[in-house]
Amino acid sequence: MSPTSRRVCQALLYEIGAVAMVTPILSFAFDAEVSSTLPLSVLMATIALSWNYVFNALFERWEKKQTTKGRSWQRRLVHGAGFEGGLVLVLVPLTAYWLSISLWQALLAEIGLLLTFFIYAIVFTWAFDKVFGLPASALETKQ
Repeated sequence: MSPTSRRVCQALLYEIGAVAMVTPILSFAFDAEVSSTLPLSVLMATIALSWNYVFNALFERWEKKQTTKGRSWQRRLVHGAGFEGGLVLVLVPLTAYWLSISLWQALLAEIGLLLTFFIYAIVFTWAFDKVFGLPASALETKQ
């Protein structure tokens, strides 16, 4: 699979799972109708999808330059933290606005989602790598 098609496939599958998970969580946590939280979840997923593609391209560029190849759990933790950390900057204000809550409440909600997605991101990328194999950036290269 080419790096581009791999990133697109990975990002789409990841975000489909994310929407399925976030919609009922937001609905329950804020006693809101699914008709309100589903569009928010889709918008959040669209933002995350764009960030996912950009972040993975940057991460793989960095990863390719590393002397140690492969994806250790430490590298997966760095990957998950970097991806989720970047989303906080956009999703907290969006959530506050959409649900008419304070930035503090949105941050607390986002922290809960981040903890959930931090684990989801690590497990998902591990499973994705098991099914589709590691990207070229994580493989040993012969010199």
